[in-house]
Amino acid sequence: MKVPVEFDEIRPFEPEELPQAYERLLANPQFRKVIEFVLPGVPFEMIEKKMYSCKTNFEFQLNFCYAFLQKLVDSFTKGFSMDISCISVDRRYTFVSNHRDIVIDPAFLGKGLIDNGFKTTCEIAIGDNLLSLPWVKDLVRVVKSFIVKRGLSPRETLAASKVMSDYMYFVMEQKHDNIWIAQREGRAKDSDDRTQPAILKMMAMGGGKGSVVEKLKRLHIVPMAISYELDPCDFLKAQEFQLKRDIAGWKKSAQDDVVSMQTGITGNKGRVHYHCAPCIDEWLDTLDPEMPKTEVFDVIAAHIDHEIHRNYRLYPLNYVALDTLDGGTAHADKYTDEDRAAFEKYLDGQMAKINIENKDEAYLRERMLTMYANPARNFIKASE
Repeated sequence: MKVPVEFDEIRPFEPEELPQAYERLLANPQFRKVIEFVLPGVPFEMIEKKMYSCKTNFEFQLNFCYAFLQKLVDSFTKGFSMDISCISVDRRYTFVSNHRDIVIDPAFLGKGLIDNGFKTTCEIAIGDNLLSLPWVKDLVRVVKSFIVKRGLSPRETLAASKVMSDYMYFVMEQKHDNIWIAQREGRAKDSDDRTQPAILKMMAMGGGKGSVVEKLKRLHIVPMAISYELDPCDFLKAQEFQLKRDIAGWKKSAQDDVVSMQTGITGNKGRVHYHCAPCIDEWLDTLDPEMPKTEVFDVIAAHIDHEIHRNYRLYPLNYVALDTLDGGTAHADKYTDEDRAAFEKYLDGQMAKINIENKDEAYLRERMLTMYANPARNFIKASE
């Protein structure tokens, strides 16, 4: 299959490009350290031989990524589950999910799809702000990521969005693969998950002629709720809130992103559950065709939010956080005294990891409590 050259800067590597990518990766000292962590005790020559034997991106994922992800589940979670009862393994979808973790969100989706009988994983939309190291950029393109260009001028953003949108239709209709994209740019630091209408506008830019609804139906959007019992990056997100509050113009550095990725991968996540809502194609057919274009994206975004919120899997600590913030016991039937004590001990441990000047303990604790309370708030509202 011939991939149009207009996608060359953003698409994953094609099979014939993999050997050169492997060569660059294997020569990189940092990548070799990652491989030693993923596959401890395995001779490097054996790894090299196995890499070159992977003729497609999917084979690489099966041979290298899957075992690593299983290791992460075994070592850093209390179990991973995924509910795909509302979708079909024989179809391909664009999974639009809430966004907690830079690496794990899409990686566990790929594992979940394989575990549930899909014959392919998904192509992953990833921001180029995370790809400052050339070897990381090589690796993500090996594992089926396509690149979202950030930090462009308005005119450049428009052009880049059109190319990316066209690429998504190409993936769906020519490559017959799944896609994962977060519902918003960047993670929702306070876990109040809302779909940015701009993401949907981008999707509707490509694909040739047709109405917004006609185009979005061709992408077969599935809202997906990701529920981590614990967020290993919660203290980093709280710290970021205070730094932004106290320092005018503060911005994360590339090193901050690396720390977030490392913490998210190797931190304790507790129980993890992914839940796929029904594909929105049939729902899209119920929309008024005369609805103004300015409204249609907001209406669709609200529907995706509702589907994600009602499919959260909540844990006792979500209700503990909510009651703590509200100063009541309205949800005390959802947790025990032991649950409350364990969560308070966990928060104390996470707070101790924050090392910044003028550390505002009350503010930081409130920020972390809010991260765990918001999914419960949204779930309750969506369930009414």
